[in-house]
Amino acid sequence: MGRKVRVEEDAEIDMTPMLDIVFIMLIFFIVTTVFVKEAGVNVNKPNGTLAVMPKNANIFIAVTEDGDVWMDKRVIDVDSVRANLERLMAEQPSDVIIIQADKEAEHGIVVEVMDQIKAAGIDRISIATAGS
Repeated sequence: MGRKVRVEEDAEIDMTPMLDIVFIMLIFFIVTTVFVKEAGVNVNKPNGTLAVMPKNANIFIAVTEDGDVWMDKRVIDVDSVRANLERLMAEQPSDVIIIQADKEAEHGIVVEVMDQIKAAGIDRISIATAGS
């Protein structure tokens, strides 16, 4: 009887399914990531005892003591808050808008900013305090 010679095959692991899953997870995390639109300036916020930061807040508008309005890391005019806010809301919807007003800022400018936010169709406005 002749001996049968069996060729030993190298066992290889197919990495394709694992790479497919990794890329699908990467795409999922990129799509579901929430980007926070910071105002772009630090202000001296007033003190507050009941400071609560809303969980789903990702758009910030800052009013400095000089009366400058900062949004999306640049100074904007008070009258253009609505247009800029609508643009940011189209990119990433948000339930709450946070106003970071300096404690020395004129309240008239803060009220104008709040009116622009209301005109953009947003009802929930939060004022940031030093504790939040």
